[in-house]
Amino acid sequence: MVSMEQKDVALVLSSGGAKGLAQIGAIEELEAQGYRITSIAGCSMGSLIGGVYAAGKLKEFREWMKTIDRRKMWKLTDFSLSFNHIVKGTRIIEAIMEFVPDVLIENLPIPYCAVATDWKSGREVVFRKGSLFEAIRASISLPAFYEPVRRDGMILIDGGVTNPIPLNRVERHEGDILIGVDVSGQDYASQWKEKQVSAERRKQSTSFSQQVINKLRPESISFNSYTMLVRVSSLMIRQNSILMTQLMHPDVLIDIQMNRYGSFDYDKSEKLIAIGRQKTLQALNKYVQ
Repeated sequence: MVSMEQKDVALVLSSGGAKGLAQIGAIEELEAQGYRITSIAGCSMGSLIGGVYAAGKLKEFREWMKTIDRRKMWKLTDFSLSFNHIVKGTRIIEAIMEFVPDVLIENLPIPYCAVATDWKSGREVVFRKGSLFEAIRASISLPAFYEPVRRDGMILIDGGVTNPIPLNRVERHEGDILIGVDVSGQDYASQWKEKQVSAERRKQSTSFSQQVINKLRPESISFNSYTMLVRVSSLMIRQNSILMTQLMHPDVLIDIQMNRYGSFDYDKSEKLIAIGRQKTLQALNKYVQ
């Protein structure tokens, strides 16, 4: 039986794109259960959620996310003509800074760090001081999608490449609880089964239009060079996060694998937050038993 007096939490938030919005629910549930987050580390989307929380603006961020739909997502996407990235990534950061002013990491009320990756050396880069939003912008620089951040001779890309759940980077205090929230993976088996069921339904459809589509579209349409690369990248990140949890042995691991929501479902924030709360409560109940 774990003592209920152990309430201070060193919290670590993983990469995962839009799935990382579930981490808002995790934070809200931790606070609802009386836990105090005394330090935080994040990677990619986890660096954004953690940074906004450390700045005391998580509620404002959640309210803003409610306004995000597909149309607004397009407006916030500043496409680039560069050969090494599709999106500049400036517009989204500027939109968030309208209600979360930039601050120095060392001036935040709780210790915070974000991780990125130096494309040149292949090494992990840990931000513990300097501009909060520069750190976040570097940490979320999804390779080939967002423009890399150039700093101190480095070319910085997404931290998920080297350390998708930085359990070894969060600042620890005596008697605290190490809690990790991992949204880096997908429920791959369930996803595959759903695709098979969907394909079978299409085959059995009696509508003329669906029969024509079935003839024109091979069954392997979802198995191509693009989906292969995306899945391989996702699997490698997931395996790295598993290895990190095995190395660091967090007291509580809130492992949130999804099969219905993906990395770009930013317009589903409330549903993702609800999943985060549910999974966190389940993990905490198991921890205190």
